[in-house]
Amino acid sequence: MITQDSIEALKARLDIVDVVGSYLELRKAGANYKAPCPFHDEKSASFVVSPSKQIYHCFGCGAGGDSIKFTMEYEKLNYPEALEKLASSYNFSLAYSDSKNNKPRSGFMEKINEWYQYLLTKNPQALSYLKERGIYESSVEKFGIGYAPDSISSINYIKSQLFNMNEAVEMGVIGSEGGRSFARFIERITFPIHSANASIIGFGGRTITGHQAKYINSPETPFFNKSRVLYAYHHAKQSVHKTKEIVITEGYLDVVMLHQAGFTNAVATLGTALTPEHLPLLRKGEPKVIMAYDGDKAGRSAALKASKLLSAGGFSGGVVIFLDGMDPADMVKNGAVEELSSMFRKPQPFIEFVLDEILSLYNLSDPKEREVCMQDAIGYLKTLSPMLQEEYKSYLASRLGLSPSFVRLTNQTNTNHNKPLIDSSRHKDMWELSLIKTVLEHPEFIDQILDVLDPSLLQFHSPEFTLALRGEFSHPTLMAVSVDDQIKPLKNEEALKAELIAFLTKHYEREYKKVNLQTEISFEQKAFHIRKFRGKISQLKRGELVAFKS
Repeated sequence: MITQDSIEALKARLDIVDVVGSYLELRKAGANYKAPCPFHDEKSASFVVSPSKQIYHCFGCGAGGDSIKFTMEYEKLNYPEALEKLASSYNFSLAYSDSKNNKPRSGFMEKINEWYQYLLTKNPQALSYLKERGIYESSVEKFGIGYAPDSISSINYIKSQLFNMNEAVEMGVIGSEGGRSFARFIERITFPIHSANASIIGFGGRTITGHQAKYINSPETPFFNKSRVLYAYHHAKQSVHKTKEIVITEGYLDVVMLHQAGFTNAVATLGTALTPEHLPLLRKGEPKVIMAYDGDKAGRSAALKASKLLSAGGFSGGVVIFLDGMDPADMVKNGAVEELSSMFRKPQPFIEFVLDEILSLYNLSDPKEREVCMQDAIGYLKTLSPMLQEEYKSYLASRLGLSPSFVRLTNQTNTNHNKPLIDSSRHKDMWELSLIKTVLEHPEFIDQILDVLDPSLLQFHSPEFTLALRGEFSHPTLMAVSVDDQIKPLKNEEALKAELIAFLTKHYEREYKKVNLQTEISFEQKAFHIRKFRGKISQLKRGELVAFKS
């Protein structure tokens, strides 16, 4: 792992204007800089970079953060990958806490892949196979396709190049058992697997000499977890961000051939399973997800599992199933590119696909099986938001030949946790926003404010004020306040005290009027509250701050 001290030292080197400016054309706007937002389409520049606060914020889509967050979002990298990208740009050496979890530093995997690529040029059988599958030389080069020889040749090469054998084992190129070393990839066409920032972290291999397993992948290593990686994502990520669409296939050759045909947003799972660990990667850029799977039993099963996962996760998109033994690679080779394009434009929505697959498992002419099928489908619908449950209740009833009243959904679960905290169209109170900005810039005032002011007293921006008091300064709403030049913080403690006195005086005067007009409380209660509010107003007018709970 990268040490915290190293991260802090790197952060001290970074300048938000330099980092963002290396990707966008920034224009000076007062104390800040502006540009069209790279994270959503817009005509006017609502993306603001603040050099004084070292943050960015978009007033259009709400994106915001520091230099590291920007690099993560723009480059589609995770946190460690973004740190390494920035460290490389600033010629900064990161420190790691242990060797077990460090990222590969020697370039061993790149060197091994170069050797595999060289061997491919010398192997007529492997070249013939790739040509037969319709793969161009340009695609071989783009995807770094190579060839792994017999086990002894691989081990001898590693030793002859004075590579570290322990690293070869750790990276999954060499295996070790009972004191015997062996190559994991033997007489196979190799497909390098990259992380999101383009480092090689593993390999896939396709046999051409009749090994029992047609395809194999690298074993799990500290650097490679197949449940988090999508093949060719480093090639596809810019296209995914631009088109807002990602095509997920089952195999390496499907991806290579789709890119070759212009579908440069295609990736593949390493095996047929899509897992919850893939979802953070798929959420980047919020693309529409198209599952392009084979029509055999394994393909449909994988598509069903993925569709349940994606629909419950709130993803939009659908499923394209290839029938008659065809797959995307075959269709590209046969020149059916327009047909492919049409299929990708009209996938079957995830929820419909799942319900249809569930229905296909039962004999619907049998009333008992039909009832069990309905309960199975209802169990799936309950994983969706209430609105989608209601929407697809009629679809399920129609397919079962029942009245929608028979489809009873109880204990509905709302999975939409992404509702914005603040409605941008609602009233903005500049005094309250000014107080919030004061807290952001002077957190040392928080205790003083809390002594006299409860967040509930704010009429318009209580949620933002609560976030500020909790110290959640990286929340998009607070970033918007922080970079808004129209919102002015209070300059010092004296100004804060004066403003609090004025605010509280008005508050208690309103409360005094309310209680004076109330008729449903007893005379004793009214007299008590009137005395209390009069006392607070008198103290405030003498310039004394009044404790809220006193």
